[in-house]
Amino acid sequence: MSNLFGTDGIRGAIGIFPFTVEDTIRLGKALGEWIGDTYGTNAHVLMVQDTRESADWFSHTLGTGLLMHPLTIHHAGVLPTPAVSHLLAGNSHFDCGIILSASHNPFQDNGIKIIDRKAGKINQDQEISISNKYHRNRPSTYNQFGTTCTFKDAAQLYTETITARFQTLSLKGKTIVLDCAHGAVHAVAPAIFSALGARVITMHNAPNGRNINEDCGALHPLSVQKAVIQYKADLGCAFDGDGDRVILVNQDGEIKNGDDMLALLSNHPHYTKQSVLVGTVMSNQGLEHYLSLQNKQLLRTPVGDRWIAQKLNEQNFLLGGEQSGHIILHDVLSTGDGIATALRVLESIVHTDNWSMQTFDSYPQKLINVPIVHKKDLKEPAIAAIIAEYQKQLDSGRLHVRYSGTENLLRVMVEDRETDATHRICSHLAQALEKELQ
Repeated sequence: MSNLFGTDGIRGAIGIFPFTVEDTIRLGKALGEWIGDTYGTNAHVLMVQDTRESADWFSHTLGTGLLMHPLTIHHAGVLPTPAVSHLLAGNSHFDCGIILSASHNPFQDNGIKIIDRKAGKINQDQEISISNKYHRNRPSTYNQFGTTCTFKDAAQLYTETITARFQTLSLKGKTIVLDCAHGAVHAVAPAIFSALGARVITMHNAPNGRNINEDCGALHPLSVQKAVIQYKADLGCAFDGDGDRVILVNQDGEIKNGDDMLALLSNHPHYTKQSVLVGTVMSNQGLEHYLSLQNKQLLRTPVGDRWIAQKLNEQNFLLGGEQSGHIILHDVLSTGDGIATALRVLESIVHTDNWSMQTFDSYPQKLINVPIVHKKDLKEPAIAAIIAEYQKQLDSGRLHVRYSGTENLLRVMVEDRETDATHRICSHLAQALEKELQ
């Protein structure tokens, strides 16, 4: 039986497997059965959603299946993904959380993430258990039903939680531009930054159900870059649709990604004694060199915040993240929180007086997404030979080829000291693999 889950929950287009009406109800039934097996009868589930036009339909349709079991759904409405982890940690009444969001994907998609109150995102064995229950599709008995209620104070509690954690950070006199991606942070982010004293300029905070992530937010930071320059702001923050990641722009209009943030955070008083930071196979070699000068090591994991979180848990490290701006501050939360990340970086900037956010020189890096239909094994001799051939052409750099866990794409990354060679090798490798994968 196949695992329905990808690298970050279940994600896909509404109206297509597994998010048709019938499949979504069936998924809710399987999820409800798993919740009963895991947490017992009458479990309490916290549910949030983002701003997609399918969100209400999705929550009600999934809820139809969930409510075939004796549990209680506490619906908190539109909130960022990390708010669930904060609220679960602060309320032992809840057993788990369900997040309905497709993160940075376009509005046509939606998705499901499941959070355990104590352990964070569920592990692969738990995903497989839910998937197996889905495929078995046991008949409904109609003997017991669940209930729903509204968690009215959730947004206020999340806002107060974050503001209290960063209460010593004064942003008085600072101008901060917030690009809310027409997503889940559109209300809470401006409230939090304003509460800390900043003059807030908010953009892309008028969701209409279809404009989430559309030419804005963490995937499209050019607009916030222009706004920082226009308003002579001290910092720009571009969040993604569900608010678990952020891309920053410094006062000079330079875009700073997750690698830059890890470098800045390595100088934060909370993390200066950390000898190991966790990145991924995509983390830039420039970051690795920068950390080595501080006698720190960059430990790489596969792409995906679950692997970073796993390594942080296993080794009791405090700091890790991805280039995408998904940073895990393990002393704050077991998952990424774009708002908390931006505020923690601001603490580091204030501490070091490094408002230009200068850290290291990046190696030239090129990433090409190749659309595919079928995911052939990349270890097949013909494919492996192509990759090996281009690896030999690199001077002192590296390449990495992987399939996206959330989209039908092959991601080809090449990194080397020379820009021209990096772009040429990446382009030719992507073309060769696209031809082979047809």
